[in-house]
Amino acid sequence: MIKDIATPIRTRTILEKYGFSFKKSLGQNFLIDTNILNRIVDHANLTENSGVIEIGPGIGALTEQLAKRAKKVVAFEIDQRLLPILRDTLAPYQNVHVIHNDVLKADVNEVINAELNDVADIMVVANLPYYVTTPIIMKILEDHLPVRGIVVMLQKEVADRIAAKPSTKEYGSLSIAIQYYMEAETVMTVPRTVFVPQPNVDSAVIRLTKRDKPAAEVQNEKFFFELIRASFAQRRKTILNNLTSNLPNGKENKEQIERALAEVEIEPRRRGETLSIEEFAKLSDQLYVSVYKKA
Repeated sequence: MIKDIATPIRTRTILEKYGFSFKKSLGQNFLIDTNILNRIVDHANLTENSGVIEIGPGIGALTEQLAKRAKKVVAFEIDQRLLPILRDTLAPYQNVHVIHNDVLKADVNEVINAELNDVADIMVVANLPYYVTTPIIMKILEDHLPVRGIVVMLQKEVADRIAAKPSTKEYGSLSIAIQYYMEAETVMTVPRTVFVPQPNVDSAVIRLTKRDKPAAEVQNEKFFFELIRASFAQRRKTILNNLTSNLPNGKENKEQIERALAEVEIEPRRRGETLSIEEFAKLSDQLYVSVYKKA
């Protein structure tokens, strides 16, 4: 009977055997609670024909639980010191392939074509390093990876921002950027006490499910996201002031911006955090067609 990696004693034994020391710069916090790992995997709804991409497997605690349920697991690990440990801890699982690479620099579509071309569906499941959570999620979305969804553990504050609804203090450009492509829900919170070393903040697990099509149709996605960033540049400013100050040539185009807001019936004194994705989409199309397409 193989003992689970994610117990305090087995984790400590593995770390001592290899003389492993944690690198703060890589945001390394290892989970030592098998029940929580199993709940994370439950939320991914895997079948024996599923493929999984994991980012930052650490010593293999989550990888092990994924390997028990999925057809194949491909894990990206940036820290070379962990490779011999993973070879040891994951030796019983023939369906795991660890790739030594920074996922932010990797061609993940190429890896999927090579490694996961015989699976029914693909999920990203990971305990993400806090310092690169947002860039990793955005890369998955912007690279249009053929995944069914994403289940990741991250800082609770970031999870709250990703899943936030309009007119809340957490709602912002990150909420919209992710909810444009995905349905987002926080499925569990995780106390800091189940990690070694303990992080300074609590964590949450968020599940992102790919939409059949984006949350709103827009004429130009690049401009849509530019508009979103401009709208939240200074949260206390009105939508009109933010767009005037932060869109290219915004001051020169102030009258056209006011006209576009009136056209789509958005009060110029509203703040960006009160607008839904659909309202942003209408405003984006109106401004793009009337001003920025010609620029």
